[in-house]
Amino acid sequence: MGTAMITAAQMRAARALLGIDQRTLAEMAGVSLPTIQRMEASQGNVRGVVESLTRVVEALDLAGIELIGEKATSYALGRGVRLKSPVETPHN
Repeated sequence: MGTAMITAAQMRAARALLGIDQRTLAEMAGVSLPTIQRMEASQGNVRGVVESLTRVVEALDLAGIELIGEKATSYALGRGVRLKSPVETPHN
């Protein structure tokens, strides 16, 4: 899988898309809340223990988040976050 690359802004955007708080992401990834807080306070690419970073990226992936890297195929060339599939809303 290589080194997981994610920016603090992508982590915050991913949580916003999922409607979860830092504690929930920590539980999903099996890392501590302070770890998530430290990651989201990073400038640029998140720095930290590669295993923790990988766990967070994998947890977001399982939740349906696709992390878009620099110049990856998308409408823009910057970094971003998008859902891989539409979120189903109940009773629709």
